[in-house]
Amino acid sequence: MGVFNAQAFQGKHYVVTGATRGIGRETAMFLTSHGAVVTATGRNAEALADLKQHAEKGRLHTVAGDLTKREDREWIADQAVQAGGAIDGLVNCAGITGGDTVENLQEDQLTSVMTVNYTAVVLFTQNIYAYMKPNRTGSIVNVSSLSGLRGTYGNTAYSASKFALIGFTQSFALEAAEYGIRVNAVCPGFVDTDMAESILQKKAAREHISYEEMRKKTEEGLPSKRITAPIEVAETIAFLLSDAGKNIVGESLKISGGAVMR
Repeated sequence: MGVFNAQAFQGKHYVVTGATRGIGRETAMFLTSHGAVVTATGRNAEALADLKQHAEKGRLHTVAGDLTKREDREWIADQAVQAGGAIDGLVNCAGITGGDTVENLQEDQLTSVMTVNYTAVVLFTQNIYAYMKPNRTGSIVNVSSLSGLRGTYGNTAYSASKFALIGFTQSFALEAAEYGIRVNAVCPGFVDTDMAESILQKKAAREHISYEEMRKKTEEGLPSKRITAPIEVAETIAFLLSDAGKNIVGESLKISGGAVMR
């Protein structure tokens, strides 16, 4: 049973990136179903159209674009304000996985992961923050990862990008707090999404076992004995956006079934 009523975010307008799948899609759906207006963005226009069909009618605006491109970042931010009005919050959910062991890591792999997962996030936040700052209120949530808190084998590029996002969260939180804007991060472990499946597939191949065996092994290694559902991450993001988290600033909230405790 959820803790938010259907009008919990009535009158609020949030921008959600990476909204075409996984955690981003689930977050956009959750917020619109609880009263918010959401501007959802991603690179896949068809997936955004599908999201709009399934979201609460009249509460979702979509803007397709590539956040690694300056003109798209500016366009998306401008369209968000035109469609939904003043922005109350931003959820930076866009991200990719990728990379290899250090000795096999290619420069283009490293550049791609860092650009999407870190550089584009900071630059798009600049665009949205410019609209939020004069209102002196709001909340920004960055979707990092347990990989932003500790390294794992063959994960240099992705882990570095998510560590960078934690550093950004903490530093920016100090600046934005002066204007009544809270900045926090969530750090999910394995979540039941296509991205997690891809990672587990690679781990399975490395250990010469099936995907099913690797998933079972992963879940049995968690204190909770299960992988996190996307809705659980979406609800945590919603909590950080809400007034219930109004004195939570610069934190990195783990959602991992007990995988990391510190």
